[in-house]
Amino acid sequence: MTAMVIVGGGHAAGQACASLRQEGYQGEIVVIGDESHLPYQRPPLSKQYLSGEHGVEKVHLRPAKFYADQRITLKLGVRATAIDTAAHTVTTDAGETIPYTKLLLATGGRPRRLGIPGSDLAGIHYLRGIDDVDGIRAEMAPGKRLVIVGGGYVGLEVASVAVTAGLEVHVLEMESRILQRVTTPAMSAYYHQLHASRGVHVHTGTAVTGFRGAGRVEAVLCGPTEFPADLVIVGIGIIPNVEIAEAAGIACGNGIVVDDGCRTSAPDVFAAGDCTNHPNPLLGRRLRLESVPNAMEQARVAAANMCGGSKTYASIPWFWSDQYELKLQMVGFSSDGDSQVLRGDMAANHFAMFYLKDGAVVAVDAVNSPKEFMICKQLIGKRVDPAALADPAVDLKSLAS
Repeated sequence: MTAMVIVGGGHAAGQACASLRQEGYQGEIVVIGDESHLPYQRPPLSKQYLSGEHGVEKVHLRPAKFYADQRITLKLGVRATAIDTAAHTVTTDAGETIPYTKLLLATGGRPRRLGIPGSDLAGIHYLRGIDDVDGIRAEMAPGKRLVIVGGGYVGLEVASVAVTAGLEVHVLEMESRILQRVTTPAMSAYYHQLHASRGVHVHTGTAVTGFRGAGRVEAVLCGPTEFPADLVIVGIGIIPNVEIAEAAGIACGNGIVVDDGCRTSAPDVFAAGDCTNHPNPLLGRRLRLESVPNAMEQARVAAANMCGGSKTYASIPWFWSDQYELKLQMVGFSSDGDSQVLRGDMAANHFAMFYLKDGAVVAVDAVNSPKEFMICKQLIGKRVDPAALADPAVDLKSLAS
């Protein structure tokens, strides 16, 4: 008996399971996940799960009962090793060959690793999965010295948790500012000041050249400078897991290449989530996104089309980051703008920064402004008077109509 087979165990995989049933598919669903955990959410790992606020059950997308009730077979702790697109089969490291009617690749990504002297020492961690965070939490304690390599969102989220827990925290960023690849100088400066005010030591223009230690990391080397460390977390980006697709002859290029219906170049093979390189007709270009909303929506589109539908994926990307008591919500890409407008007060940690191109809103960064953010999403693509945007007395809803 053939089945709908899903390779992966994250947001896209978990959502696809539910969506296949919502689309009316009654046949067998098989999920192959190389982690031993139920499909789970990754964003809380660097925040509430790391801090201990959430237990593991809280990060599961759905409880085990859901999969049992929906007759979904979970093959956890099992790695898919090969796809035969002609025979419509997936082979696993458990020695199974599983036939599929339709296949969804939700393989996600893995942390980019350092290959510099000492990078294999104990105490150097990467944060991607539950087991990674369990290992980090076991070594965290007040007074310990934590060095974070990389000043991106994950590194800064970890820094906020760790310094709040009483660790001495140093963030090392090789670029001239933190968040340089993803936001504007003004937002980088805002977050640099925020972390410095909470006791985090942020070092920009600082490239790591190696690690020192006798069996376990004792210091991070940046040329002649050393940063003593009891533990290290490296957060320097994600590599999409495309190898199984490439080996099967499926088109790849900065991700698994899909069309606007999440179809790959192979018949009956779909892909969704962080691993995909997909077209965005609203932005007029192809993207690979590491984003929960993208993974969830692509999973819904893929599931519908696996069931014979004709859904298309067309959404403006949005993201969020929780640091301390601040929630940053972002829609669009600030780099697409040619001007910016501030609404609110950055010093009061309650504001929205609008980015415009040729007078139209193309992106928004909102801090502790959830109501404004929901309206901001409706302003994308609209030409708006900058003075009205900046004036808190002007109702944003009136600008969206």
